[in-house]
Amino acid sequence: MEPHWDDVRIFLAVARHESLSAAGRVLKIDPATVGRRVSRLESAFGVPLFVKSPQGYALSEAGERFLEHGEAAEQAMRAATETLDRQSEGMTGQMRIGAPDGCANYLLPQVCARLGRENPDLDIQIVALPRVVNLSRREADMAIAVSAPSAGQLLVKKITDYKLHLVASQRYLRNSPALETVEDLRGRRMVGYIPDMIFDAELDYLDRLGVERVPLASNSVPVQLRLLCQDAGFGIAHDFSLPAHRTLCKVLSDKISLTRSFYLVRHQGDQRSQRLNRFSESLASGVRDEVMRLEAMS
Repeated sequence: MEPHWDDVRIFLAVARHESLSAAGRVLKIDPATVGRRVSRLESAFGVPLFVKSPQGYALSEAGERFLEHGEAAEQAMRAATETLDRQSEGMTGQMRIGAPDGCANYLLPQVCARLGRENPDLDIQIVALPRVVNLSRREADMAIAVSAPSAGQLLVKKITDYKLHLVASQRYLRNSPALETVEDLRGRRMVGYIPDMIFDAELDYLDRLGVERVPLASNSVPVQLRLLCQDAGFGIAHDFSLPAHRTLCKVLSDKISLTRSFYLVRHQGDQRSQRLNRFSESLASGVRDEVMRLEAMS
C-alpha cells in the first residue's frame, strides 16, 4: 500500500510536536484521527515510526530515517504549490516569523505591516519568544536570531548590526548621584534579564559590565523597558527601542556602547522556494532599514 501525502503531513506534525493532541491542534483535526492516520502510514511501511510512552510520541529508528524524506516531500509540495500559484504578482499564503521579543516588539510590527499592505493575500504571523525558536519543529518558517547557529541544516544570513546603551529615566537621573565612570554602577539599582533565563550569551550584558545583582529582572525586553520608565534604575536598552520610550536617556554613552547583530535563519531545504526567498529578502531589508531609521532618532 502506497503512503498518502496527507498521512506524511500528519507524521511530520507528530514528529515535531511529540503528541497526537498537539499535532491535532496545529492541523485542526481531532487527536483520534491523527492517531489513525499515523497507524495507516505505519501499516503502509510495515514498521513502527514512533515509540509511544506516557511522555508522548518519540521517533523510532525507522521514523528518524523517514523524517528526512518526509521533509523533502513537504518542501517539494510547497514548491509545486508556488509554481501553480504564480498568477499573482504578490506573495500569498501564510508566513510565520520567530523572533526575540525586542525585535518582535520594536521592529517587526512596522516591517510586517508594510509587507502586509504590499501583499494583501499574505498572512504574516509574528512569534515573539524570549528564547531560541525551534525551526526543526516548524515553530516558524524562519527566525531572527541574535547569534548565528552552528548546528543543524540551516541557512544563516546576517541582517544587520544594532547598538545598545546604558539608559535610565530622566526623573531617576535627576534624583540620583551622577555617574561618571563604569565603576560608579556598583551598588546602583539595575534592571535586566533574569540570569538563569538568558537564552543566548550575547544577551548577558550586565555580567560583562561587572554587575553582580539585578534587583528587578524580567525575561521580556518590553517589561524591562517599562520598569526603567517607572524610575526603577539603570539598564541596557536597544537604541531602536528608545524612540518608543521618550523618558529614557542614554548614560555613559561614550564608555558603554554595545554592538550586537541580527541573523535570519531558515531551513536549508527552503532555498528552493522562490516565495520564501522573496519574503526573506524583503524581511531582512525591512529590518535593516528600520534599525537604521530608529537608531537615527534615538
